[in-house]
Amino acid sequence: RKFGPMGWNRAYPYNPGDLKDSIAVANNYLEGGSSIPWDDLRYLFGEIFYGGHITDNYDRKLCSTYLELYVRAELLEGNLSYYSGFTTPPGPLNYKGYFEYIDESIERETPIAYGLHPNAEINFMTNQAEALFKQVSDMSPKGGGAGEGGMTIGEKVKQLLDDILERLPDLFPMIEILERIDDVTPYTGVFLQEAERMNALIFEMRRSLIELDSGLKGDLSITEPMEIMMNALASQKVPPKWVKLAWASRAGLGIWFADLLARQNQLMSWTGDLALPKVSWISGFFNPMAFMVAVMQVASRKNDWALNKLVTTVDVTKKATPEEVEGVARDGAYVFGLYMEGARWDLAAGSVEDAYMKELYPKMPVILVRSILAEKEDTRGIYRCPVYKQTERATPGFDTPGSGFVFMMQLKTKQPASKWVMAGCAMLLATD
Repeated sequence: RKFGPMGWNRAYPYNPGDLKDSIAVANNYLEGGSSIPWDDLRYLFGEIFYGGHITDNYDRKLCSTYLELYVRAELLEGNLSYYSGFTTPPGPLNYKGYFEYIDESIERETPIAYGLHPNAEINFMTNQAEALFKQVSDMSPKGGGAGEGGMTIGEKVKQLLDDILERLPDLFPMIEILERIDDVTPYTGVFLQEAERMNALIFEMRRSLIELDSGLKGDLSITEPMEIMMNALASQKVPPKWVKLAWASRAGLGIWFADLLARQNQLMSWTGDLALPKVSWISGFFNPMAFMVAVMQVASRKNDWALNKLVTTVDVTKKATPEEVEGVARDGAYVFGLYMEGARWDLAAGSVEDAYMKELYPKMPVILVRSILAEKEDTRGIYRCPVYKQTERATPGFDTPGSGFVFMMQLKTKQPASKWVMAGCAMLLATD
């Protein structure tokens, strides 16, 4: 739980009662028979006592992986390596002996003990620092007096408001675009939906900014929604009304607005020639999952395959940037804009490898996304890596912008897949 989403995607209410019940059941099984029923114990611990709390599929996979690796016969035979530098004792000990062995063998708590990369400690400390700064910021006075640079809150908001309004793009002419479309393909449907959602966001941004501007000038009374928006802008945060219409993001206002302009540019390039881009910036979609479904629909139509018999597969190319891609993919679609957390992609070896120290979010090369028949999927030497929208991988509710899972990505690995499950290895569409 200390390591946030790299540990558990969600925070579960594990308690001493779960441990007590597990001990009692283990004792009954161990005293009641000549052989140890390892499968039964793993099921009871992972699916009932602790597993009964788990609601996230990937967290359930993590729990079962820990149990499969550590709750087995080798546990009592000695020399089962929990992690580098700590193995089980070479023979059975009494209760006191186990405690002494642990005290002597473990030097300090470390992310490596959980199968995590040492970078997880950096993430933990960074999150602590950010939480502290946020509390200090929230407690700082928000009055109307002069602040930084001698500007009042109203003057600061007015300056920012004018800058955003000046740079805010125009709405997409949806009627004109629809008249130019001859054949609505699955990809076309995705881009049309994206353009409509961008229009809704830009419309609300312009409307609320103009309304706030009138309030600051004294033409309108300052209402509670206007005051909430003013405080958000003054704190360089995205106003709540914009967040509801936007994509999942934890960024501040400056980076968020730059992101909006980049997303709008991608849609502008599509509306120019109405063709699938050579490489799509998948992180730039409001609904990236819709694009993945479109890839499956195109493959289904092209090959006359049943949609429910298809799976998505990926090929990580050796092209580091979209500019290196020569043309549109003949089968599937090229995408970019993904980051890996908990590990890295070795371009030369073409597999998942341990992350470099202090490199928290290495960028992925261009990826070819395709759809194939499920019966032809090769799972040998593959780590099924989950793709999430942001670093906060799961949030309560499935209708919020932060509900993060997108799809599973099959990545080649020379190490056991369990290593990357325990390392919390995942793909992210956006970093903090």
